[in-house]
Amino acid sequence: MTVSLFEEFGLKKIINASGKMTALGASAVTDEVANALKTAAQDYVDIDELIEYAEKVIAQHTGAEDGCPTVGAAAGIAISTAAVITGNILSLIERMPNSDGLKNEIIIQKGQNIHFGGSIDQMIRLGGGHIVEVGSANKVESEHIEQAITEKTAALFYVKSHHAVQKGMQSIETMLEISHKHNLPLIIDGAAESDFRKYIDMGADIVIYSGGKALEGPTSGFICGKKNFMEACRKQYKGIGRAMKVGKEAISGLIVALNQYPLKNICVDEQITRMTALCEKLNEVNGLSCSIQQDEAGRPIYRAQIEVGKNAAGITAETLLHQLESGNPAIYLRHHYVNIGIISVDPRPLLPGQENIIAERIIAIIKEAEEK
Repeated sequence: MTVSLFEEFGLKKIINASGKMTALGASAVTDEVANALKTAAQDYVDIDELIEYAEKVIAQHTGAEDGCPTVGAAAGIAISTAAVITGNILSLIERMPNSDGLKNEIIIQKGQNIHFGGSIDQMIRLGGGHIVEVGSANKVESEHIEQAITEKTAALFYVKSHHAVQKGMQSIETMLEISHKHNLPLIIDGAAESDFRKYIDMGADIVIYSGGKALEGPTSGFICGKKNFMEACRKQYKGIGRAMKVGKEAISGLIVALNQYPLKNICVDEQITRMTALCEKLNEVNGLSCSIQQDEAGRPIYRAQIEVGKNAAGITAETLLHQLESGNPAIYLRHHYVNIGIISVDPRPLLPGQENIIAERIIAIIKEAEEK
């Protein structure tokens, strides 16, 4: 069996059933993307010229007027925020995040001011934005948004994420209608989304994506949208963007991943088949209930949701999760709802047959607990 680079470092082997998670390295890239990273790392390039080429590739694959590569989606939030505040004015760009006296208020629905490993609020503040939450955590009316608009408003911000509250929020369509009515840009954080054209086609001014999630590229990101805003985004590399600059390797890998993406198929049927087989095994275990559930945010992802009941040898979902992560290999499941007894298996990062290893390990843990 081949020993991975990380095992050579003395680090534990991982089976990732959690998803395209930053904490686990996001994505495992294709040979073509990996080769782009290696080749770029061993050569030189005019970075401005490379970024200019990347702009065109981003625009081509998103249908946007222009684009901007970033080191990640979080950086994209800060850069986009700074861009709508400063425009192309260098003296203002060099002031950020000090935006005193400028139009710097960013309106966001309360249920979307989330923590994704970092906080949306902090990323916006890094870009000089002053966040204005509207509505309640589970209910926002369009009036809340409109009545929050002042002469200090720089943009409206929408977060499309499974982390965000889905219930009671106003739609992207409503946000677009309000933003256009008041001649304000709408920024959409679509970091983990898989359709790179959808929000541009809807009329969004700025859309932010991760390069290492649905795209399955390297740790990177990209912003796409209206040309004036993209020019302002790229200009931020003379300001706050300098602290989050994207290197030649990541840009090159991002370009190759974008060019490969239209050729990929999202195999929903395969996801369901693999997760159904997993559920059939786990449903034979006393105290476990396994079913197929679509992603909370409506993405084409079908996971095995495992409910750990009181009859599962007295084991809680937290205990089961801990034992899976403590094994060799360490198995990481999706655990956003572990506090209510639910853990999930995301099929996308799994290598062939790894769902069987997960089922066997869960069954073994339950059996060991029963024998005690």
